[in-house]
Amino acid sequence: MEDLLNMMANVGFPMAVTAYLLIRIEGRLQELTGAIAGLREVVLVLTREVFPGLS
Repeated sequence: MEDLLNMMANVGFPMAVTAYLLIRIEGRLQELTGAIAGLREVVLVLTREVFPGLS
């Protein structure tokens, strides 16, 4: 029984830290995804303006 509790304590902390970090990083990943989408749109618009025959 002690081995089981020890194993849960050792595995539980890394799992808690991982969950915390994933929750924190999720918002930043969404912001980065939005920024990348915005940059894609800007590149498409600028490409159409500079090279109108390519689109």
